[in-house]
Amino acid sequence: MNLTRRINGLRQYFRKITNRFSSIQIIVFYYLIMTVLSLILFYTPFFRQPDSQVPFLDMVFMAISTISVTGLTTFDINSVFNQTGVLLLEVLFHIGGLGIMMISTFFFIVSKRRITLKQRQLIMTDMNQPRLSGVVNLIRITLTMLLCIEAIFGVLFSAYFYWKGYYSTLRESIFYGFYQSISAVTNSGFDVSGDSIIPFAHDSLFILLIMLLIFIGGIGFPVLMDFHGWVYHRKSPSKIPYRFSLFSKIALLAFFILFVGGALAIWLLERNHSFSHMSFLDQWLNSSFYSITTRNAGLQIHNLNQFQNTTLIIFSMLMFIGCSPSSVGGGIRTTTIAIIGLYLYSFIKNEEDINVFNRRIPQDDVRKSVVVFMLSMGMCFFSILFLTATEKHSLIAIIVEVTSAFGTTGLSLGITDDLSTTGKIMIAILMFIGRIGMLYTLLLFIPKETRDLGYEYPEEKIIIG
Repeated sequence: MNLTRRINGLRQYFRKITNRFSSIQIIVFYYLIMTVLSLILFYTPFFRQPDSQVPFLDMVFMAISTISVTGLTTFDINSVFNQTGVLLLEVLFHIGGLGIMMISTFFFIVSKRRITLKQRQLIMTDMNQPRLSGVVNLIRITLTMLLCIEAIFGVLFSAYFYWKGYYSTLRESIFYGFYQSISAVTNSGFDVSGDSIIPFAHDSLFILLIMLLIFIGGIGFPVLMDFHGWVYHRKSPSKIPYRFSLFSKIALLAFFILFVGGALAIWLLERNHSFSHMSFLDQWLNSSFYSITTRNAGLQIHNLNQFQNTTLIIFSMLMFIGCSPSSVGGGIRTTTIAIIGLYLYSFIKNEEDINVFNRRIPQDDVRKSVVVFMLSMGMCFFSILFLTATEKHSLIAIIVEVTSAFGTTGLSLGITDDLSTTGKIMIAILMFIGRIGMLYTLLLFIPKETRDLGYEYPEEKIIIG
């Protein structure tokens, strides 16, 4: 009886504390706690190779990189973590990539526990959803879909690896088959073999399947939800066409434009350079792969130092943009760049509103997009200047490192482990901001309740341009 009272008292005390903070502040706190917990687990001998030694800062860097599913590391994972440690990383990929609230809520659903209004608000914040309705159903459907996809492709990869002789034993094939499936869906990009997926560079079927998994993880959970609804709608007798949400349409359109545009730019730059020894179809396959992996997955089938600087700048632009909102990815997000592009188009046409797919985009979303873009550009520019002053690496290597960290991509020209202490701290901060998002980073410092002045100042025109 006394224990029950104490538990209830702790719950009430916890609610009083959480009510003082906004949902964004609570979510960020949860990710900080998860980072600390990951750090503690990484130091546990059960997950470590015997006699492995890693400096504290490097292990903190690894914890942040894991929770943000970036993939940048300052040490060789194979020499530090055993196979149990790699399994731990796979669990943390899900927590970091899919979101703390998605994972915890899924356990609430399975255990049939009641989900409170406060929890729904946190889910809405963590998954970047505009409204409370349907968030629990979104989690139930999308997480089930993603776990089933990981399991199916894990089995396929395991059988394929063993059949093709990539690994000598069935146990190794299963281990790496499921790792590749989980790594691609969560867009983690961590290299646990020492060569990323370079040994599969000439395996077109494997590359195409990896690209499909990267797409599924990065297109956005609401798009997967829409796809699920479309499949069920087709099975129903209703003759009314299924209407996809505006978010799904813009996310898919932005993905297609960035994917095709990125692949075309990479092919034009590298067809007579690093791709010159390949056939035409292999050139396009490699260009398409890098167009999609640079948007968040961070997997590579070549040494990036083989590419021209212009190509690496294209990579950096794609990493800066990243994936769709409410996905496993980072960056400024595809819908942000899409809205800015649509805003420029409407400005040129002298239209006050942005109209697309027979819908009008709210001015508030336009303002948020501009703020996110400008602040992200400013932060990345400052980080590049800062690292140029503190590090002894080339400018292009620093640009790739900064955009990779902010986009939570994980691609690098191999300078991560050579960064100074201040350089590692800067990259770690960028990875964490990339995970929670630039908008939430800004709102993190805004009080829960803001004061409304209740009046407007007179308007006065100024000269622009």
